[in-house]
Amino acid sequence: MWSILKREVRNYIKHPLFWLGMVVGVLMIVQSTGSYLNIHYLAEGETIVNNKPELVYHGEIYEGYVPTEENRRREIWEEWIQEVLILEFEMDRAKVQSIIGEIKEMDMMEACNYLEGYGFYQAYDAYVDTSYHKGTPEEINSYIAEKLEDRTFSYYFSRKFADFAGLFMGFFSAVLLSALFMQDTRRYTYELLHTKPIRAGNYLLGKVGGGFTACLIVLAVLNLIFFGLCFAAAGNSGFEVHLTDFLLATCFYILPNMLMMVSVYSLISLLWKSPLPAVPLLILYIVYSNMGSRNSEGVYGYYGRPLAIMVRFPGGFFDTAPPPMVLLNQSFLILVSLCMIFLSMQIWKRRRVY
Repeated sequence: MWSILKREVRNYIKHPLFWLGMVVGVLMIVQSTGSYLNIHYLAEGETIVNNKPELVYHGEIYEGYVPTEENRRREIWEEWIQEVLILEFEMDRAKVQSIIGEIKEMDMMEACNYLEGYGFYQAYDAYVDTSYHKGTPEEINSYIAEKLEDRTFSYYFSRKFADFAGLFMGFFSAVLLSALFMQDTRRYTYELLHTKPIRAGNYLLGKVGGGFTACLIVLAVLNLIFFGLCFAAAGNSGFEVHLTDFLLATCFYILPNMLMMVSVYSLISLLWKSPLPAVPLLILYIVYSNMGSRNSEGVYGYYGRPLAIMVRFPGGFFDTAPPPMVLLNQSFLILVSLCMIFLSMQIWKRRRVY
């Protein structure tokens, strides 16, 4: 088993695609996460200037946006409703005041349904667009301090890293691992292997271990690079950074996905005697895992899917939260992967020539 594993790892390291993919991955993740490294406490007189609207559905702290308090959101929303009813619906002020008085006693969904009775169908969307506002320097510094009171800066950054690193590794592995069984599933090589006194467990674990270790090497390099970038940037801002945050995020949110992809390659390669059919299937699997959906309130977003091999953190930097039951899903991925490896062993044994 170990000799097979070492051989596979050496083959991957010698391949130019391995190093080219690693460089592309670093550039892609830097482009996606580099803005978060600019987060810092604003000095006296310093401001963040952008040309975006005052109120937005989703805003980032490095752009100067902070979450709007719930009471303030409702006030802004009611002021906007009042203005639209007067200017666009041409209602008199007495009628508008009556409507505003009615919805003040309602929760948000009830108020939106009530306004639909007047033909006002954009009320909820308008409320969503008040989620973030441009903060003053004091609000920005206070928000950063509040979020870093119990968590380290690397805790948040490592989740964003896991988001984009996991996305990159999904597509990269789909291409890289296609060579895992390529040589062994050629006609004469495949038949010759089945005449050798090699155990199915040793062979499969060596192959799967080799592919998984190659992915692990890429992830280890990415972890070290982005920990270094985070440490350099956050250190200048006085933020706390821990390498363990990166390692835990990688172990929880990326490694089970990689194990699943290697297992899929092993099963399909032995079923079809070729790893190539696994490539389009895994691409479709990645697309399925990365698809968004609507929650119970009808809000579109990423909420995770059963047995998904992607864990996304699409929220703001300090608002990142894993999808519901993500750790349970990752545990199921490991379990299913082990079952697929065991099934691959049985297929190998059935085709054995004694």
